[in-house]
Amino acid sequence: MKPSYQIISPTLGELVWHESPSDELLSMQLSYLTHIQSNYLSTLVEVRQGFTRLSLVWKNSSSQLEFIQLVETLNLVPESLPKKVWQVPVCYSSEYGQDLESFAAHKNLSPSEVIQLHTKPCYRIHFLGFLPGFFYLNGLSPTLHLPRKRVPSPYVPSGSVAIGGSQTGIYPSESPGGWHIIGKSPLTFFDSKKTPPVWAKPGEQIQFMSISSSQLENWQDEDSKNFLK
Repeated sequence: MKPSYQIISPTLGELVWHESPSDELLSMQLSYLTHIQSNYLSTLVEVRQGFTRLSLVWKNSSSQLEFIQLVETLNLVPESLPKKVWQVPVCYSSEYGQDLESFAAHKNLSPSEVIQLHTKPCYRIHFLGFLPGFFYLNGLSPTLHLPRKRVPSPYVPSGSVAIGGSQTGIYPSESPGGWHIIGKSPLTFFDSKKTPPVWAKPGEQIQFMSISSSQLENWQDEDSKNFLK
């Protein structure tokens, strides 16, 4: 499962896998990421990860050309993915999942069926982006795929759990957003005062767990500690 290399500019290029996102692809992608960070970090400005690509920002064009000459010779072994599964509590009541009923109606499902389908899988974290602490997850049931809103919401509260297109995710901070909000989690997903500031990493998994409104409203820091261990 070797990638191709595409030159975007003299100092920007991408390793591209022509595959659909999967555990197998992520294992190989992380292997390339580890190799690059171990051997080329001094010649790079930044490495950005996506579902099917690694974007490499080089300090100069000669570093990119040197990498291109060597990338075809790489014969890397896929990395083993972590077995860690994080339990993420979510309140799906209408006061926190303001789009749940309309989302369910669009899918010809009941809200309880949406919740059941949403909490069933373990979702693999492929990378972080968009906002600090935002997990890009793979594993949403095709039954729950729905295009993003035509008009984005100007304000989405932090902790909001949402679905957009073929993905689900959690807003780690207040933000505008075009995804359908179906619930809210009481956990903190990004804390700049902590090291690391995000408690989960690419390759790990999360599973959503339904909680009541009273559980969310009475949530304490100690409750979060019991989950994040």
